[in-house]
Amino acid sequence: MKLFIDSADIEEIEIALKGSIIDGVTTNPSLIKKAVEKYRGRSGKGKLDMQTYIEDILRLVGRSRPVSLEVAGTSYREMVREGKTLYKRFNRVARNVVVKIPVNPSLKLDSVSDFDGIKAIHALAQEGIPVNCTLVFTPEQALLAAKAGAKMVSPFAGRVDDYLRTKIGKKFGKGDYFPAHGIVKGKALVEDNGVISGVDLVAQIAQLFSLHNIQCEVLAASIRNPRQLREAALAGAHIATAPLAVLKQCTQHEKTVEGMKKFTKDIVPEYAKILKP
Repeated sequence: MKLFIDSADIEEIEIALKGSIIDGVTTNPSLIKKAVEKYRGRSGKGKLDMQTYIEDILRLVGRSRPVSLEVAGTSYREMVREGKTLYKRFNRVARNVVVKIPVNPSLKLDSVSDFDGIKAIHALAQEGIPVNCTLVFTPEQALLAAKAGAKMVSPFAGRVDDYLRTKIGKKFGKGDYFPAHGIVKGKALVEDNGVISGVDLVAQIAQLFSLHNIQCEVLAASIRNPRQLREAALAGAHIATAPLAVLKQCTQHEKTVEGMKKFTKDIVPEYAKILKP
């Protein structure tokens, strides 16, 4: 499984790259805004060219690793225009741009524009522009996006878990673990139209794609903790994207610390001497 970092912070991306653990980057307008504001404040000048900042990210990540850049429009025409603009303006930098399109950009549940996201995915795919379909919360959304030509679909595992806990009024912290097998209230599993957890959503999409030989990657997004990352991998995700904090947590275990303390304590001077250059 490939690992992406979900960040627009150049320092965070550089740390992950130096660790040689990431295969790509996912961003969104909010992450880019937050990162740019951070560096504007740090420079003290109050100005930072956002286009140059994005180009710096693309250059840093390099040609072999895709970087997802998201449109801001909410209509078919806007998303297609913006998707083409993003690709034309930025893909020349390192040939690694993937355009993020929401599966359904509608701001109302029963809007007549429900196919705008699917149509935009298809239009961009026809132009040879790789698309990451975002805000996926059902297997059927993923299926439609894949059929439209998306290169990746992004089920939001963590947000599914948040939604299920909110449905039953359960308090939780953002990084809290939610069991892949779901939770029970009364005598029934808490579910959203047959989906019992974020990992279950990832698993259902992966199974659907495998069963029908659909050539589209499942990108598990909104990963909140190391165990969820592990379970997404076991569920068949081709990619998982996570913040740097979660990726760092994946290296940690109390017994590892205990072992390191013992090993360093037991190193004898004679052994330490042969280690010197």
